[in-house]
Amino acid sequence: MDQVTIQEIVERISLEDFGKPFRHKAVFNQRLRTTGGRYMLSSHNIELNIHYLDEHGMDELIGIIKHELCHYHLHLEGKGYQHRDRDFRELIKQVSAPRFCTPLPSQQIKRQSRVQKVHAYQCKSCGQSFIRKRRVNTERYACGKCRGKLSYLGEAREA
Repeated sequence: MDQVTIQEIVERISLEDFGKPFRHKAVFNQRLRTTGGRYMLSSHNIELNIHYLDEHGMDELIGIIKHELCHYHLHLEGKGYQHRDRDFRELIKQVSAPRFCTPLPSQQIKRQSRVQKVHAYQCKSCGQSFIRKRRVNTERYACGKCRGKLSYLGEAREA
C-alpha cells in the first residue's frame, strides 16, 4: 500500500465515521515499533505503523486510523483528546475504535523475554535484606531499620 492510498482511506473514514473532513497528511512511518500510529499535535498529521498492516491486516489498521482520527478531531475542536479524557473515551465508543492496539508478535516476544536485573543487600547488624533495581553506594547509605552497615550480596535476576 502506498501513501496516496492510505491518504484516501483516512479521508474516507473521517467523512463516513466522523462526518468531518481530514485536511492534513496521513503517512506510513517505518520507524514506529511499539505503537500502531500517532497523531502529531504540532502538524496535525497522522503517522501509521505499516507493520500492523502486514501482521494483523486491514481491519486492525482501520481501527488504528479511527483511534488517531479521534485524537485529531477532538484536538482541533479544543476538547479532551488524551486517552484519559472523557470526550476521547466517548468518541472512541461512538465510532467503535479500539482504545489500545493489539501488540505486534515481535514486541510480545521481546516483552516476555525481558528479565529484570536487581541488586541484593544485607545489613551486617540486624540481617535485614534489601532488593533494589539500582546499585546503592554502601559507604553512603545505611540500613533503614537499625542504621547498620550494608553489605552487597550481588546481582540477581528477577522475572
